[in-house]
Amino acid sequence: MGLKKIAFYGKGGIGKSTTAAHVSAAFSQMGRRVCQIGCDPKNDSTRLLLGRIAPSTVLDVERVKKGTQLTLGDLVHMGWNGIRCIEAGGPDPGVGCAGRGINVALERLKALHAFDDVDVVLYDVLGDVVCGGFAVPIREGYASEIYIVSSGELMSLYAANNIAKGVCRFAARGEVKLGGIIGNGRDVLHEEELLTAFAARLGTQLIAYIPRSRAVHEAEIHRQTLIAYAPDAEQTQCYVQLAKDIDRNEHFTVPTPMAFEELEDLVEQYGD
Repeated sequence: MGLKKIAFYGKGGIGKSTTAAHVSAAFSQMGRRVCQIGCDPKNDSTRLLLGRIAPSTVLDVERVKKGTQLTLGDLVHMGWNGIRCIEAGGPDPGVGCAGRGINVALERLKALHAFDDVDVVLYDVLGDVVCGGFAVPIREGYASEIYIVSSGELMSLYAANNIAKGVCRFAARGEVKLGGIIGNGRDVLHEEELLTAFAARLGTQLIAYIPRSRAVHEAEIHRQTLIAYAPDAEQTQCYVQLAKDIDRNEHFTVPTPMAFEELEDLVEQYGD
């Protein structure tokens, strides 16, 4: 079995990093060697796997070492159940381009053969594809399977549709394809049905619908995934099943994004 290269995209604050950490944890429980890479200058993608914010990022180390010999050990933090945690990092708020930082970080990791002895690499990528840097995982072939995390809220779906446009643009150049929409519940009226219809319009599938749960919030307060904090919880099984479904997914497509007016009509149809 070859390297599984997955990227999670979605609107900021939609629960993408939480979902990514749970999927990484579930894959590790399946016996896979997992590496999760946070591509967000907040550096919080791997918090639930490390039990803290990563003490340093790729760009932090680059700044300190300034061209001296870097090793992979300088960049990797070992997380729960042996998951390798890496944060790309970025500039201070208001200074420089975070997207460019992702490009530099991923090039450095590739040069250090960071992915030679792992089974699954999961990229957790900031928000919308509004900057070329954030498109690096799909543009440069670091990821081949794209999953978009969305709720049934209009602006979350709007971001998901924009991300689908980015996937569509780069899919023609290489192997990258959309594997599905991951629904992250926000108690929107008819939410699962809306997300199913939205996915169908994009030419993809709703691979999972994760209902809203207080248990996830409680685990996050304790800086853990539910898989570590409450392995027998009902919500935990949702994430375990999601990882299994991603593992055996064979439904990959080039998406067919919607016009914004179509999207508004769809949301209105299910909101009545």
